[in-house]
Amino acid sequence: MMGHVGALVEAGQVKDEHSHPGKSLGAFLCWAVVFADIGTSVYYTPGILYGQVGKLAGFFVFLTMSVFILLTLKYAEVSQRFPEGGGVVTVAARSINQWAGALGGMFILVDYFLTAAISSLSGIQYFTDVLPAIKPYVLFITIAAVALLGLLNWWGVRESATVSATVALIAFASDVAILVEVFTHVPVAHLLSIVAIIFQGRHLAPTALLIGFAGSFLAFSGLESISQLSPVMQIPRKRTVGFALLLVVLTIGFTSPLLTLFSTTLLNAGAVNPNKFISELGGAYGGPGLEIAVAISASTLLVFACNTAIIGSYHVFLALARMQFFPAAIERRNRWRQTPHVSIFIATAVPIVVLIAASGNIDLLGDMYAFGLLGAFSLTCFGLDILRWRERRAANTLAIDRVPLQYSPGGESHASRIRRIRWAISYGLGIFTTAVVMLAWGTNLVAKPLATAFGGTVTILGILIAIIHYTILARSNRHIVFPSPVAEPLPGSVLVVLPARKGSDVALIEAACESARGRTVVFLYLSERAPKSDLELFEVTQPYFEDTAAQLAFKKAEAIARRAGVKARFIYRASVPGMVAQMWEQIHPSDIIAENGGIQSCDSHEVYPDHIRYNPRTGVKVAHYVKHG
Repeated sequence: MMGHVGALVEAGQVKDEHSHPGKSLGAFLCWAVVFADIGTSVYYTPGILYGQVGKLAGFFVFLTMSVFILLTLKYAEVSQRFPEGGGVVTVAARSINQWAGALGGMFILVDYFLTAAISSLSGIQYFTDVLPAIKPYVLFITIAAVALLGLLNWWGVRESATVSATVALIAFASDVAILVEVFTHVPVAHLLSIVAIIFQGRHLAPTALLIGFAGSFLAFSGLESISQLSPVMQIPRKRTVGFALLLVVLTIGFTSPLLTLFSTTLLNAGAVNPNKFISELGGAYGGPGLEIAVAISASTLLVFACNTAIIGSYHVFLALARMQFFPAAIERRNRWRQTPHVSIFIATAVPIVVLIAASGNIDLLGDMYAFGLLGAFSLTCFGLDILRWRERRAANTLAIDRVPLQYSPGGESHASRIRRIRWAISYGLGIFTTAVVMLAWGTNLVAKPLATAFGGTVTILGILIAIIHYTILARSNRHIVFPSPVAEPLPGSVLVVLPARKGSDVALIEAACESARGRTVVFLYLSERAPKSDLELFEVTQPYFEDTAAQLAFKKAEAIARRAGVKARFIYRASVPGMVAQMWEQIHPSDIIAENGGIQSCDSHEVYPDHIRYNPRTGVKVAHYVKHG
């Protein structure tokens, strides 16, 4: 039981109720924010895919839909496990290391940059149905719109989930209205014959099938935004994200594949603008009124998606800066509005540069999209698989140590067998999802060299900046010590509980290093910082990287351990009842060192120390809680 609880604490679940007060987004509002992002893809994906695979666009979106459903299961778990938000940055950092988190950050930034560019451009293109006179100035107006959104973020105008819900509902209603008109006006026999029509005279070679499958992931871009909402979700988070993603699957699954299929097969592609396929479809079967309504809802939702991308990207910049991968200037806030103007400027300027470089060519932007989106999906899935494997290994270690308690004389219990089978199925599906997503990413790396060139350049440039900046800080001794991403079993190690208050940490660190005798020393910092309550949408909460006292304590520990030649690990946790006991269960140390009276849980029935000895040092009474064997 305690091994399971320890794994949950490691994943950030046990302290759910204590993590982030003031959460307000229920399942419906979470769906609205995600749909306001992912629901925009249907407005530009059919035209882009039609240019690549012709009338097979709808088929490939249907094919990718199955993988999208599996992805939602993984992202639901990510949202539940990581209440601090951050998506791929947090998953990669916690499952692999902080540098993997930096890589994930660059992937999602590439995705956000192109989301802002392609959404704003597509939104203005749809608005030409309302004001045809602006057609010659689409690129100029798009650049102005992105700049205006950046200005609004600098001013401090916050994106409202309630407003997103209104816009999302209107857009979803217009999508449904189009489908109703199509089903009303097109004979069922003709609809059933579409499948035969799109495959007529076509032979899908394996390479073409793979390229079409990989390219159609564009239809589901925006799913990653659900993990960014974790800090502002209502508790219990598992139920909230479960219902929210169920709504996402139902609404996207009903609209996106069918709208892509119908718009690329029922319209005369040579006579309509592929960049406005959806409003053209509405006009063809519902009349000019529906066409205008779809154009207005589409352009509004697309502008919202652009703003979401700007907000998401500047919060990722802030997160990477707090992790000391980017210069501190990224976090600088203006004195007047108290907004992070440097990160907002970069998050706005890069999409504008991309729009200018692409000359407003939406097909070109679509080709560039694949790198960051699928890179972020792949790293998130891979990181989650690593976490699951580590937790399973830790659970097996505890089971071996507790065989007399865990197993009855008759063998494995029925409930335990069911749990093991369910875990195996879940883990197997997770591995399959990761493999398929990575296959799609690898395919796009080869099939879309422009996306690889752009995304690879931005990623390499960002990682180089991170390496150079962190190296400079390390040489000047201004760097921070990264805590271990997970707490794994280290039998026989020494666990040191560092208090949040200053004064006794040096004595504890020195006592631990003297007692190490070749053993690994695990420094556990129990933070008493109150969680932040006034959270913004897509904000990444990073307790350790905002806790200067913890950083200083780990820095002292790292320096003293290095001088003593002691191998050290560092773990940061919130100070909640029973945390030390849970760490004991996870790590399996033979000795806990703490200030006397500093940990009540060590005297409880959950730990069973064999004996306690005291070591007074410079006014601090150091207690050793010893467990033999």
